[in-house]
Amino acid sequence: MPRRKQARRTTVKDIRSILRLTHEQGLSVRAVSERLKISKTSVATYLLRARETGLSVWPLPAGLDDDAALERHLFRRVGRPPQDLVEPDWRSVSAELKRKGVTLTLLWQEYRASHPDGYGYTWFCDRFAVFERRAHATFRNRHEAGAVMQTDYAGHTIPIIDPSTGVIHSAQIFVAMLPASSLTFAYASFSQKLPDWIEGQERALSFFGGVPKAIVCDNLKAGVAKALWFEPTLNATFAAMAEHYDTTILPTRSRKPRDKAKVEGAVLIVERWILARLRNRRFFSLADLNAAISVLLDDLNNRQMRHIGKSRRELFEEVERKALAPLPATPFDYAEWKSAKVHPDYHVEVDKTFYSVPHRLIGRQVDVRLTHRVVEIFLDHKRIASHVRRSQRSGHVTVNEHMPKSHQRYANTTPASLLNQAARIGVNTAILVERMMRDRPHPEQGYRSAFGILSLARRYETDRLEAACERALIINSITYSSVAAILKSGLDRTKPQTDPAKPTPPHTNIRGGSYYQ
Repeated sequence: MPRRKQARRTTVKDIRSILRLTHEQGLSVRAVSERLKISKTSVATYLLRARETGLSVWPLPAGLDDDAALERHLFRRVGRPPQDLVEPDWRSVSAELKRKGVTLTLLWQEYRASHPDGYGYTWFCDRFAVFERRAHATFRNRHEAGAVMQTDYAGHTIPIIDPSTGVIHSAQIFVAMLPASSLTFAYASFSQKLPDWIEGQERALSFFGGVPKAIVCDNLKAGVAKALWFEPTLNATFAAMAEHYDTTILPTRSRKPRDKAKVEGAVLIVERWILARLRNRRFFSLADLNAAISVLLDDLNNRQMRHIGKSRRELFEEVERKALAPLPATPFDYAEWKSAKVHPDYHVEVDKTFYSVPHRLIGRQVDVRLTHRVVEIFLDHKRIASHVRRSQRSGHVTVNEHMPKSHQRYANTTPASLLNQAARIGVNTAILVERMMRDRPHPEQGYRSAFGILSLARRYETDRLEAACERALIINSITYSSVAAILKSGLDRTKPQTDPAKPTPPHTNIRGGSYYQ
């Protein structure tokens, strides 16, 4: 393939020829281009520049006979102010621009009000952009004060030695920062699970002393249930925390560090200025580690930033503190949310313990809010039950009102209470009820039969019921159906053919009435 011929460089002599051929001979741009072997674009550009400087005639005005003079005339910086004008304080401009509603146009107008013959708006903006690129090598956008808090975990961990066992645990380092002022926060925890993630967010907000409009965080599985960029689904606890602080959660995209570039940079700074300095120290508790981090964190935030001329703390106090919303009056009540299905016995299982709900909800899916003290159960965002959380796992926590009517009658039943009711009818009735519960593996299994015997007192006289129980004991038929049949047939009025039954004698294998007290 033939090598492309390099274009000839245009000289001042060529420009002079362009002007002569155009204005003296009246040649077109194309004709001049063909005669001088210069591209039509270059010819048109030099003619335009000449017109902008007032050169549209031939011969040229006096004083431009010299090539150097012509070059200075054509290529001087049009509109550039003299170099002795007062240049704005770009650091102050950058700080002021972080305030809400402040724009470059407003700052330029204020500058021109103080310096009427100062720089023009275009030059003002260009010079500020140069300053921003120099001060922030990876500058992408300007962060409004109080708009965002970015959070993430550092990649490095710090070992913590358990003094009792010698086991080493790796402490995770949570990092948060406010992009407008670069004020940074760091805190150590044992995991990145939801409780530690929520605690890190809360401690950061408390450290900053206010709440930003949004929290930009990583797509941590503990806090983000579904990591969709346009419609992310937050963990219910994380969403409740955001609602409590009246802020918005904005998870970043997966593998897109620029979505939270400022905190990515803060993580590097924390690793280099804090974690690296602690690498040779030994820690035996989280409290000791966080105390050491706090000291180095103060040093980091109070150190002057080289390109800004102020510390992170100074910049925060100047432009960002007032832009933050106040913290809530009460702390966030941490609670975990779970989904559960109502069992056929109208209870839901939470942490190996069963809590009751209204029986009409059997088979329904409900939401459970679990705090350290309370278990709350919701259906369609409406609370339907609330229980004090049991400290021990296993067992049932039941509210009588949640039971069906047929079950409520058994709710407060004990063997002793059944025996007392039976004894008011007669001794034979009491013996029969006692045997109904004694002859089964568990006394509770005889409750229904005992209730049946007692219910017969509503249909028959107590004397007849007592006689029927006596006859049932004699024939050793200890069932509700036998007593009911005796009463229905009238056998209770017939004198028994054998001696009346006597109370059960004391025996080591027989539970007496005192057993049920």
